[in-house]
Amino acid sequence: MSAFNSFKGAKILITGHTGFKGAWLTAWLKKIGAKVIGVSLKDLSELSHFNVAHMNVGIKDYRLDIRDQNALNEIVVNEKPDFVFHLAAQALVRSSYDDPLETWTTNVLGTLNILESLRLLDKICHAVIITSDKCYDNVEWVWGYKETDALGGPDPYSASKGAAELAIRSHIKSFFPNDGKVRIASARAGNVIGGGDWSQDRIIPDCVKAWSKNKLVKLRNPYATRPWQHVLEPLSGYLRLAISLANEPSMHGESFNFGPPAKQNQSVLELVEAMACHWDQVKWKDVSKLEKGPYESGLLKLNCDKALALLNWSAVMDFEDTVKMTAKWYSDFYTDQSMVIETTNAQIDEYITLAKLEGLDWAK
Repeated sequence: MSAFNSFKGAKILITGHTGFKGAWLTAWLKKIGAKVIGVSLKDLSELSHFNVAHMNVGIKDYRLDIRDQNALNEIVVNEKPDFVFHLAAQALVRSSYDDPLETWTTNVLGTLNILESLRLLDKICHAVIITSDKCYDNVEWVWGYKETDALGGPDPYSASKGAAELAIRSHIKSFFPNDGKVRIASARAGNVIGGGDWSQDRIIPDCVKAWSKNKLVKLRNPYATRPWQHVLEPLSGYLRLAISLANEPSMHGESFNFGPPAKQNQSVLELVEAMACHWDQVKWKDVSKLEKGPYESGLLKLNCDKALALLNWSAVMDFEDTVKMTAKWYSDFYTDQSMVIETTNAQIDEYITLAKLEGLDWAK
């Protein structure tokens, strides 16, 4: 029996449940049989994975700004969740330059708000607060960042995520004792790809939106390398961490990186070339010398040894399978949108099967 069956019947609050990762997490937990409570902004996107797959059916679907402390408090107090996954964020580096204030208030104040709402609970609850791999002060080392490395970053997005981690650490030490009813841990992951991502200025959505109309996609930073991983990889880590929080008091206050092996660091161009192998009509252009955008790091790696040692978690998909599964989802979407939920559930099943083959205990 999978460890994740512990979520069956549990009340699980997800902030950002309509977003890219949030929608996949919602689908997975609904599939398990959890009672999902979602908190997100109003989603206006017609392409939204959450909307197209009708994920609102069978869950409690609240729409509000995570910065609205009173409204958030009311939901948490009334719903009394058993688990919380905080994913709501302003998640785009380039957007953080356009509106740094919104980025800071959403990512830092929003995180503080969920932590404050957890202080009001008088019941057992386990919360995983998700930040980002970009929370580290990235000096572009060739080795991976560990959870104990310095936090921060030069751009507003990275700095806000580093600050969010400091806020989490401070609140845990100040207000959530080790013998308390609420246990909290933070999770750091990024450069996630997979079906259902339609975000602006992300390479996979840029490609499929352009190629589906036989248009050219512009590569702003083709030689930047990232630890690309399928969306189901970090989600399995978040779920595994939540189970560990429930079973092991020592997990309270810990932080974990979730990412692929170091060898899976690939350039943007290599990702586009791999994706092109699964698409009929493709074309792209390197505009890095023509369009000078705001600063974005060129090299980023994570060290995930801690997750392997303490959670028995590791990524299970190689780069080729990650791209193949991603392309399949978008291909099915453009073929028949009514297939989206079937494709989503089938890919969750496929991923669990791969995890079993790798011997990961959560999948047994």
